[in-house]
Amino acid sequence: MSDKILCDYCIKEITQNNYLAHVQKFHEENFLEIMKHIIQMNNDGYTTDEIAKKFNINESSVFKKLKDLSKNSNDIKEPLRISKWEPHDFKLEATTVWSFPDRGDWATHNGTYRGNWSPYIPRNIILRYSNEDDLVLDQFVGSGTTLVETKLLKRKGIGVDINPKAIEIAKNNVRFKKNNEYDPLIICGDARKLDFIDNNEVDLVCTHPPYANIIKYSDGIKGDLSLLDIDEFLEEIKNVAKEAIRVLKKGKYCVILIGDTRRHKHIIPLGFRVMDMFLEAGFVLKETIIKEQHNCKSTGFWYKRSIENNFLLIAHEYLFVFRKQ
Repeated sequence: MSDKILCDYCIKEITQNNYLAHVQKFHEENFLEIMKHIIQMNNDGYTTDEIAKKFNINESSVFKKLKDLSKNSNDIKEPLRISKWEPHDFKLEATTVWSFPDRGDWATHNGTYRGNWSPYIPRNIILRYSNEDDLVLDQFVGSGTTLVETKLLKRKGIGVDINPKAIEIAKNNVRFKKNNEYDPLIICGDARKLDFIDNNEVDLVCTHPPYANIIKYSDGIKGDLSLLDIDEFLEEIKNVAKEAIRVLKKGKYCVILIGDTRRHKHIIPLGFRVMDMFLEAGFVLKETIIKEQHNCKSTGFWYKRSIENNFLLIAHEYLFVFRKQ
């Protein structure tokens, strides 16, 4: 049951659920002033819960009003509805097999961006291989999962992606007010050409490259590695690895997630081929982690196909932890 509060303008007792509607109906000028402040706080990165507490009104009312307004105005950003800032009962992984059936729903994390990795992965990597105030680079930032974690964990973050749409999504996902002093730098650019980063400047590289010709992230953007065939992809990954080792400090770590693919019923060991590219660039391999996949189609159509055509469904990826000597 919604709590009752006194209207600031007519002293009438109103439920929190109906407060905004009441002010809009009976105190229009005051309503417009309240909405002006609510919109400003929303655009500044405050969550709907923080806004609701500020004005002592119902959170659902704030969310609904901002959601409706943002649909009709480019000047009003999507409301941030965040129920928690960290995972429940989190513990660092301690073995070389990682499994996260729960995708993770803290902060702005969600699984709507195709191919993004579980936030448990960068959280583990960042906590294990960096310290507060360190500089963390994601060369394929996508929807910004890594940078949400750098901001939450008080690291300085840099994210790069060649797709302007991804950049827009990433910027929206990190715009929350919490730890604002750790707002990351997000740049539309090429993972193979990080000219704006000096040699030996980065403390940790933490990234999830696209897979060759699996999920296409654009309709033909020049330099989009997801559009390449396997041989072309591997050739360009060499340049990604060279840039990673150039910008990384000595003794620091570069961690990438990559998986295999299948062509004509046979496995192509893309993961190990990518690993070789990073070793050739000068890295040494510290850890090989098997990351179990939970979004593979193990029932229905694909299960039937795997039996009929005698192949196994790929249900793992590789998390390679490299070190710069």
